[in-house]
Amino acid sequence: MNNRWVSKVSLHLMVLPGIITVLIFSYIPLFGLVMAFEKYVPSKGILGSHWVGLDNFRYVIHLPDFFQVILNTIIIAVMKIIVGLVVPIAISLLLNEMRITFIKRSIQTLVYLPHFLSWVILGGILVDILSPSTGVVNQLLQAVGIDPIFFLGDNKWFPFTLVLSNEWKEFGFSTIVYLAAIAGINPSLYESAVIDGANRWKCALHITLPGIAPIIVLMATLSIGSILNAGFEQVFNLYSPVVYQSGDIIDTFVYRIGLIDAQYGVATAVGMMKSVVSLVLISVSYYLAYRIANYRIF
Repeated sequence: MNNRWVSKVSLHLMVLPGIITVLIFSYIPLFGLVMAFEKYVPSKGILGSHWVGLDNFRYVIHLPDFFQVILNTIIIAVMKIIVGLVVPIAISLLLNEMRITFIKRSIQTLVYLPHFLSWVILGGILVDILSPSTGVVNQLLQAVGIDPIFFLGDNKWFPFTLVLSNEWKEFGFSTIVYLAAIAGINPSLYESAVIDGANRWKCALHITLPGIAPIIVLMATLSIGSILNAGFEQVFNLYSPVVYQSGDIIDTFVYRIGLIDAQYGVATAVGMMKSVVSLVLISVSYYLAYRIANYRIF
């Protein structure tokens, strides 16, 4: 009995640093949500600032750009979700059909690498690559008779640039999930299909895709919870006032209001509204994941 008690204590002590970290950085800061209902003044602190009730929320709703920011966030996030499902699945199917192990692993390593680079680094690379005057992309376009495109300064092109550059960074890492699902498919199914005269395309279409369908449904369902997260770090490193109309998202909007304009109460109100909506979407996504794909956290 004593040994069991001692073993449990050691396990709880091992978890304790993580619990303390979560409390300090995730739960204690929730007290700061009070600023959403105050005209917060740093010198007076949270307890000394004037209480304004829902005035910050009313102010936010009546801002001329607020609903455009929400629309931008949803459009960019939805495009990222769709492309983020299609591209990794396609690449996983292609890698699965590759028979030369060395080349397959080399390609996997190369497409994984951008995931481990920060957007600070990739942002600088993209600015150089997509430059309308000296960028390699526009030089190639000019070589085939197409006028230069200002990818990072044109509201028509900027959202697509965000989506494609984000997918370039993340698609390699996302393929891990689908390759793992493909590895779990019974090899005898392929053997039977080949005996029946199926080629690789038919095997992929009638065996591989149905075999990973539950994972595809699960990933698609769970992505609903991130529909208001369009990628702050990426947008912050790539956007400029010229493309606010199509590229400004909730997180960058909060950053400018809170840290640049020093309207801390208003920024907290926007962040709180986003958090409440995200909580609802995450709850719905996990419920759908349980009902559709039988996925459970606990």
